[in-house]
Amino acid sequence: MSAAPAPRPRTVLVTGAARRLGRSIALALAAAGWQVAVHYRSSAQDAIETVAACADLSGLSGHFDADFEDEAAVRALLPRVVAHFGAVDAVVNSASLFEHDSFASFGYARLEQHLRSNAGAPVLLAQALHTHLEQRAGAGEAEVQGVVVNLLDQKLWNQNPDFASYTLSKAALEAAGTMLALALAPRCRVVGVAPGLTLTSHLLEQQRFEQLHTLSPLGRSSTPEDVAAAVRFALDNRSITGTTLLVDGGQHLMRFERDFSLM
Repeated sequence: MSAAPAPRPRTVLVTGAARRLGRSIALALAAAGWQVAVHYRSSAQDAIETVAACADLSGLSGHFDADFEDEAAVRALLPRVVAHFGAVDAVVNSASLFEHDSFASFGYARLEQHLRSNAGAPVLLAQALHTHLEQRAGAGEAEVQGVVVNLLDQKLWNQNPDFASYTLSKAALEAAGTMLALALAPRCRVVGVAPGLTLTSHLLEQQRFEQLHTLSPLGRSSTPEDVAAAVRFALDNRSITGTTLLVDGGQHLMRFERDFSLM
């Protein structure tokens, strides 16, 4: 008797995967055997390097550019990934626009930018994944189920008035996660992962970041490895949908009057 064909490796699209947290998630999933589609907007060289690192771990990866403020580019992204890999099983929405505004400087233009990138694009990608999964099921593939993981933020559970448009866009994505979990079931699960203070930025000196990172009931906030592990758990656990995993050392249980970068 001939041996049964080897199962097809699972494929995941990770948005914003060229750098920072998205890159850490991409590498962790590649190490777990996933084929990784690395999305980027403008960091082409970083994306190439992430693809090479993922390929060393899982054997196959690819990079795909798209500006998430452009609806047509977002709608074309998942079909491009499917054309490259043959199938897609999951989307991790890690890409995020994070620009400061307050309610004193609030305006439609900045809000619309954040809503397009941080809420609109993830919803369209979830819609596209669901359509793709339905097509695979219609073609006779058995037990087809996919997953969408949306990266959120602990500040949704511990609000302050800073980064107004960003926070509103993440609140919209959190609400969309519940709605999508209902709308796309049973073909597609939808799970949120909400990190705490995880990486430093140009707004925080390293020493100050390290001090703020300890402000949690557990004495440490999340690391990129913690967040990536939560994403992998959400992808693998077939009973989780319509909820959010807070991965922040308990920072959401504390009261912060300002955003970390402005404390």
